[in-house]
Amino acid sequence: MNNIMMKSILGILLVTSLFAFNSEQIFNTSVKINVRNELGNIEEGVAVQLFATEKDYREETNPVTDILHTDKKGNVKFSELEGKAYFINASKGDKNNVGAGVQTAPLEESKINKLTIIIE
Repeated sequence: MNNIMMKSILGILLVTSLFAFNSEQIFNTSVKINVRNELGNIEEGVAVQLFATEKDYREETNPVTDILHTDKKGNVKFSELEGKAYFINASKGDKNNVGAGVQTAPLEESKINKLTIIIE
């Protein structure tokens, strides 16, 4: 095969393989959480973890995710989630999100869902 024909075949294979994936395979469901304190200031270094049920959240058992810590902008992102509601445990020192919003709305599938929580 000549070089031009080989490039054409490779191009067709690449385009075909891109169309073989639907958006749910390309974009996974994730949530980006911004953590702020009671004054509205960004909180860096907050330990955040997600749970599937209220029981697991209250007992701090069977977490859906590992503990991640917020960055300098107060953000943490969890990926490869299901499109459902989660319970959030966020804490730093003596501050946490108990009483200030612990459950997400159901996440939209194949999107980056964004929310802000308060720790006090």
